[in-house]
Amino acid sequence: MAQLIYGADGAAIEIPEHLLVHVKAVIATKLRRNESFMMSWRHPDGSGRSSIWLQPAIPLRFVFDTPEEAVIDRELLSRLAAAASSNGGLTLELEEVSVMPSSSAKAARSGAATPKAAQPAA
Repeated sequence: MAQLIYGADGAAIEIPEHLLVHVKAVIATKLRRNESFMMSWRHPDGSGRSSIWLQPAIPLRFVFDTPEEAVIDRELLSRLAAAASSNGGLTLELEEVSVMPSSSAKAARSGAATPKAAQPAA
């Protein structure tokens, strides 16, 4: 699982690596254009759902388990980009998405400092 580290408190959202590669591309494109949007997902335990507002002033960091860049699936990327631009925002329909508490996120990052500004996409 890869992680999207969101906000100043460092809350980590765990997302399968192949999906986060595509989500990263969508987020980077939208934020580069100064376009804010909502991203939502269902809790894997069925307890509800969460949404985050993505905009350029909110710190983000993407953490991947593998050093190699994944192959981009253009069809998936196109679907995610269209969803992010819709009124409903980007909804991740995957049961494996989870959120780690900020203290666990900090431990998972091996003591790395929380970024103070959005990190540009690689």
